[in-house]
Amino acid sequence: MYDFDSGVVRKGTNSVKWDMNSVRFTGEDPIPMWIADMDFRAPDTITNAIRKMADQAAYGYTFLSDEYYQAVISWMKRRHHFDVQKEDIIFMPGVNPGIDFAIQALAQPGDDILVEVPVYGPFYNMIKKNDCNIVETPLINDNEYYTFDWDDLESKITEKTKAFLLCSPHNPSGRVWTKEELLKLAEICERHDLPVICDEIHNDLIMEGEHTTFATLNEWTAMHTVTCTAPTKTFNLASILVSNIIIKDPELREKVRKITSDHHCSSASCFAGPVLIAAYNESEQWLDELLPYIRGNRDYLVKFIRENLPEIKIQPMQGTYLAWLNCEALGMHGDELKNYMSEVCGLAMNNGSFFGAKWDAYCRMNLACPRSTVVEACKRLEKGVKALRK
Repeated sequence: MYDFDSGVVRKGTNSVKWDMNSVRFTGEDPIPMWIADMDFRAPDTITNAIRKMADQAAYGYTFLSDEYYQAVISWMKRRHHFDVQKEDIIFMPGVNPGIDFAIQALAQPGDDILVEVPVYGPFYNMIKKNDCNIVETPLINDNEYYTFDWDDLESKITEKTKAFLLCSPHNPSGRVWTKEELLKLAEICERHDLPVICDEIHNDLIMEGEHTTFATLNEWTAMHTVTCTAPTKTFNLASILVSNIIIKDPELREKVRKITSDHHCSSASCFAGPVLIAAYNESEQWLDELLPYIRGNRDYLVKFIRENLPEIKIQPMQGTYLAWLNCEALGMHGDELKNYMSEVCGLAMNNGSFFGAKWDAYCRMNLACPRSTVVEACKRLEKGVKALRK
């Protein structure tokens, strides 16, 4: 039903991804494959909901309806086997504020927050912003397949450690943690009475395996997890600013709710409710057709790199729409690698240093784009690597 090959023209629309390209990257008009949003049209069901709201021609204060909460509850049950009640849900204008406020609720300045690395860059900033200490547990990299280092992880937990910040599915590696891995993590966290803040914003974007919501593992995880979700990555709605933080522990939930209110973040745009309802209640077929399309983009990229570019190592991402490229053999790091990719290869990608300083020889490539863009990106990447060979 849906045409993902055509994409959508975003240049000249104040798009961060397209219109900030020349500010963030050197070179002449590199293809933007960095920030994590899509170059696809959102479902018509969502566009129609926005038009209907716009036609009211009055955009004063609104509240979220019971239909909104029921849409969240139904989606979590249907797609993630997660039983959620209305009172468990806290509206947020984004997942990052939810993580930020959860850290504030669980920790005091000087406390430690444990995080697996590499990981989504803003995690570092949110921990530091709250005057907490970043404690890293490096993931084991087995030929670009990432797993937890259980001994290291547990050894990093002390009396000062107040939360484990988990990215699931994992950004940037694209791992979808298995249920067995998450149960092992839950066992360790329960043994140390360590709450988990779980960023599950990519939970709907699964290419291989099955996403397991951490809070659903057992009674302990249900009461000791802050689950951060949103329709924004799933349906290309980042600028709508709508997400839901799910907390079953009443005491912790009220702490987070109060911080949210104190920061004046509890009010939703008049578009947030209709958009989420349309996404979760009316747009499932769009998502079900999107996933194999992105999987096709992934498979094309991985096959091309493995057949033509042995200098670059890659594993097919299991989740997200973000490919993680090990470019160590190219002999460049940080800005040098980023600039080579944008100037010589004509590709604007996130440098791995965004996900941790030790990964500055990596690049993250956004594959939520028409297949023709991926094909062109592969051609450009090959040309740039061949120039290095010479």
